Amino acid sequence: MVRTAQLHALIEPAVRAVGFQLWGLEYKTGGKTALLQVFIDGPEGVSVEDCARVSRQVSSVLDVDEPIRGEFTLEVSSPGLDRNLYTPEQYQLYIGYPVKLRLRYPFEGQRRFSGVLGGVDDGEVSLIVGDEEYLLPLESIERANIVGQPAQGKA
Repeated sequence: MVRTAQLHALIEPAVRAVGFQLWGLEYKTGGKTALLQVFIDGPEGVSVEDCARVSRQVSSVLDVDEPIRGEFTLEVSSPGLDRNLYTPEQYQLYIGYPVKLRLRYPFEGQRRFSGVLGGVDDGEVSLIVGDEEYLLPLESIERANIVGQPAQGKA
């Protein structure tokens, strides 16, 4: 079983060596081949050429260490405008932005929430939905995506 934390520790130095930040990664299995998606970011953004350079660097590391058995596809891309959030620091960067969250298990009868990111503190994410504020444990969030720009005057 491939662990995401193991892949992150292996890939992050390779991404940094090319001058980019490892924004996040996702490893998906199913069918004959697995998919490793690596999301990178940089101060000037990310070009197709940047993705190709990082892909070559990451491929070399994966060829040497072989953390994934069997066939897999490597995709390197920018996190995009509707980027996923993976770390508390990333959540902090997007306070005031509209987000969609999907939880690992239901909270008050639901797993999906849409609202404005209010903050992150002590392992909890504050999500403003209308007049309600939800405090959701960070570890309970399965996926979080930015879904637009902040309301005027918020960021």
